[in-house]
Amino acid sequence: MNGALIFIKEDLRISDLQVQFLVGVFHLCALPACMVAGRTSDYIGRRYTIILTSVNFLLGSALMGYGPIYPILMIGNCISGIGAGFGLMIASVYSAEISPPSYRGFLTSLPEFSINCGLLIGYMSNYFLQKLPLKLGWRIMLALPAIPSLVLIIIMLKLVESPRWLIMQGRVGEARKVLLLVFNTEEEAEQRLKEIKGAAGIDENSTQDLVQVPKKTRSGEGALKELFCKPPPHVRKIVIAAIGLHVFMQLSGLGAILLYSPRIFERAGIVDKSRILLSTIGIGVSKIVFGLIGIFLVDRVGRRILLLVSAGSMALAPLGLGICLTIVENSKGNEFWAIGFSIIATYIFMASISIGVGPVTWVYSSEIFPLRLRAQGLAFCVAMNRITNIVVATSFISIYKLISMGGTFFLLTGINALAWWFYYTLLPETKGRSLEEMEIVFGRDSKSEVQIKPSCNNFKK
Repeated sequence: MNGALIFIKEDLRISDLQVQFLVGVFHLCALPACMVAGRTSDYIGRRYTIILTSVNFLLGSALMGYGPIYPILMIGNCISGIGAGFGLMIASVYSAEISPPSYRGFLTSLPEFSINCGLLIGYMSNYFLQKLPLKLGWRIMLALPAIPSLVLIIIMLKLVESPRWLIMQGRVGEARKVLLLVFNTEEEAEQRLKEIKGAAGIDENSTQDLVQVPKKTRSGEGALKELFCKPPPHVRKIVIAAIGLHVFMQLSGLGAILLYSPRIFERAGIVDKSRILLSTIGIGVSKIVFGLIGIFLVDRVGRRILLLVSAGSMALAPLGLGICLTIVENSKGNEFWAIGFSIIATYIFMASISIGVGPVTWVYSSEIFPLRLRAQGLAFCVAMNRITNIVVATSFISIYKLISMGGTFFLLTGINALAWWFYYTLLPETKGRSLEEMEIVFGRDSKSEVQIKPSCNNFKK
């Protein structure tokens, strides 16, 4: 979208305020979709929720590609935003629930890596499609995502359902078949099946393929109340950790740089549109290269170390960018060195977030919630992610006009330093632990301890 915005503004003759609304409506529509997605995936399953997500992306992309006027473009972006709200939650949950512990970080990072690949393809298509006529080029840019959406629909029709969701529905026999495909040995699959049944409240020694489970467990009813109405201490720690990860990832400046990088490079001194779009391709390349490194490291060095190294670099890169842009803004002449420095600092920031905070945020938050609370707990985190993204996306232009572009990046430096402290203080290591062990990692006394149900009799609806 960021490259297309340049041509949309020129073709449709819209203002900066309308550009902000166009960007913001995507995240605004993603927000309610996040909350609905958690309950939907508990009700119809993880696999069909992914198919529903792909249908939204397909329709939204097609409508934006048509986009003859600004309101139609807004509607198409809104539909795509709904797909994003569903997709951000369900991709991580599905990946975490079908993955063995030793490869869960790698496999759960793949959705984030796929997003990075999509960004690079988008940047490249923006650069090459700019040579087309104005009215055609940006429309093709926005219509292209319809192709992978259609491919994903076809693929998901052939894939298996999450074994943990199947057990929540009492379909133990089907879950066993899926686990036998995931794990190398039958003994390991049976052991994991036993642990999941225990987490779902089913007798671990039961040999039945179909088990009657309460409707509350099957549909996810009351999960949010359990998360926020007097939860046990270890669940409270999980909620704080997961929400904090998502909020700090967006406050870091990630969304702003992805959306408004052409403006940042323009402020640094690049005036040619072709060179601006070419510079944005480097953002996609850095995200791909370091994102690929990150997904191989997350199961080897651990989530915590990657977070701390990544957040430290993310605090330094905006500092350098802020100093550079401040000098440019207060200089009377052309500071040619500032162009190269600004581009390098932006690439370093993107590399830093792609190797750690980006993938680990999704891996960590999708693996730490208890089974019955996972989908709706992560959905709430994604909602907070979207709220923060909306605030950043819709206010970035106004903020840099108020305190200057350099001052904005000094502000981001302070936020990323605070994020480093949060990660260091509140996030324990989860590498190599099964999903059913996460409550112990966050302070529950033992595996055999029965989770205390919160008393919400006086909860006001």
